[in-house]
Amino acid sequence: MFKRLRELAPTSIRHKLIIASIACILVPAALTLIIYNSLTQEAVQRQAISNAEDSLKLVNGSVINRLKGMLTIANYVQVNPGLKAYLKLVASNNEVGDKYQRFMDANRVLEQLDSLTFVGEASYVTVLLTNDSYFMNYSVSDYKPLDIKKKAWFEKLTELRGLDSYWIGVEPTDYSYDKFDHPYQVTLARTLRLDSGGIYGYVVVTIMEDQLNHIFGNLSAGQKVVLLDEAGTIVSGGDAGSIGKPFPYAAATNGVKESSIVSIAGDKYLVAQQQIPFNGWRLVLMQPYKESIVDISSIFNRVFVIQLISFFIFLLLLITLVRAFTKPLVRLGKVTTAVQRGNLMVRSGVRGNDEIGRLGFLFDQMLDRVKEMIVEVSDTQARKRKAELKMLQAQINPHFLFNVLNSIRMKVMKRGDPESAKMIGSLSMLLRMTISREEDEISLHEEMDLVAHYVALMNLRQKEEAELQLDIAPEAFLIKVPRFFLQPLVENALIHGLSQQPGLISIRAIMQEKYVLLTVEDNGRGMDALQLERIYRKMDSSEGSLPDKEEGNSSFSGMGLHNVVERMRILFGDAFDIKMYSELGKGTAIEMHIPHREELRDV
Repeated sequence: MFKRLRELAPTSIRHKLIIASIACILVPAALTLIIYNSLTQEAVQRQAISNAEDSLKLVNGSVINRLKGMLTIANYVQVNPGLKAYLKLVASNNEVGDKYQRFMDANRVLEQLDSLTFVGEASYVTVLLTNDSYFMNYSVSDYKPLDIKKKAWFEKLTELRGLDSYWIGVEPTDYSYDKFDHPYQVTLARTLRLDSGGIYGYVVVTIMEDQLNHIFGNLSAGQKVVLLDEAGTIVSGGDAGSIGKPFPYAAATNGVKESSIVSIAGDKYLVAQQQIPFNGWRLVLMQPYKESIVDISSIFNRVFVIQLISFFIFLLLLITLVRAFTKPLVRLGKVTTAVQRGNLMVRSGVRGNDEIGRLGFLFDQMLDRVKEMIVEVSDTQARKRKAELKMLQAQINPHFLFNVLNSIRMKVMKRGDPESAKMIGSLSMLLRMTISREEDEISLHEEMDLVAHYVALMNLRQKEEAELQLDIAPEAFLIKVPRFFLQPLVENALIHGLSQQPGLISIRAIMQEKYVLLTVEDNGRGMDALQLERIYRKMDSSEGSLPDKEEGNSSFSGMGLHNVVERMRILFGDAFDIKMYSELGKGTAIEMHIPHREELRDV
């Protein structure tokens, strides 16, 4: 099967490019359409839920404002100082003044109750006192206030405390004038209490249910909102016949916290809920899911069709452009085949300002330079062989010199001149360390051997010897250091510190937690502050120090203090630090903080 597929596979780069382009468009496009369809459904659902929540927020705000209006009326009656004092007097039968004065006082109370009614929204306010006195903003012919005591919920008012309110919910309208047009009412009741806690009256505020119901009339098509009390009874909204009855979808909506898609009797409904904060009631919005997404879904469907048409148009355009763009590549393929057969005289002739045109031009130039490149490669190989021979010779000559020095040392020893033999041996050891190229870093104990040979060699040149004192912690011998990094410091101590006179040069190494403290100290003539500042300035110079006396007199290193610092900072970075201490007549000390590295911790 795979062999058959390989036989059917196109061999032309043009066809491969076209097929690859189509595959690269079709596969992402198919995935995009699948993902787009999935995301579209999610986006439609989110948008439908968002629209429902926005609609419910508007309704909730209006309902809360209307119910708060009832609370405001009750609060006014309960806490207004003048009204409260007058009602207490009436309840205790301690009214003052003659009949006319009492009539005027009662009339002022009625006027205050009338002023509490919202403009355009009728509210029935009843103040019923314990001595059966009452005040209201409606006519007794509509409803007798004393009938409130006959209500089933009236006995529950004694359980209220402070500003607690009792929401009766929905019940048939009691007011004869409004019974025909407004069959249901919503009532709020509150107790009026003395400072001692005793009840001296009740305030009852009633509105018609359709004042809440008309708020639900401005919703989108298919959206239905109902107001439920704590028991799940419909207070307002829905069909007129369902008011005062249990909400039929309470079981399906009780578990919904805010908004969701709920399946009821096989149909999907968009359900959104919001609580009324001060009485435990809740607003429930329900809408068939298909109706909630019909507008948004149609928009996404149209966009999907436009994308599909655009895809096929651009696919045809892509195939046409690929065929046009690959014509020069076909020409280059034919020329390459000819070159492969040995024809170096053929040229593609492909030119242009794009990459393919430049490729054809460069390909033709490549053919023109093939012979030149062959000659250049031959010359390069010849020069490489000569360089290898010179490198081998450069390695042979120093080793030959090293072997000759050892032979001379042996002959000098045989003739009874141990001091000269010792000088030659030290020189031979230094030469060996100098010409060794196997590694740029050595152990500190190797560096100490080198310094010891160097001091021994320098003592042979002087009339009086300088003493070298070593105090090295055993662990410090293992650290890796640059080759010859101590020799310039010891050389400076011998030549400039001790002035080639007898003295003491001490080298100490102490292991610290993060670094090795290495100190090179002499008891020579020392330096003043001005000289120290000049040396520090040369060490910190990024361009390198100028040649000075110490570098000119150096027999082996020729580097000077600045070069030592540069080598150490290249190897250890900014963690390396160096300090100098000197005083005229008391000597010079150089402290180097050499940081630990991984190889030391591994050892």
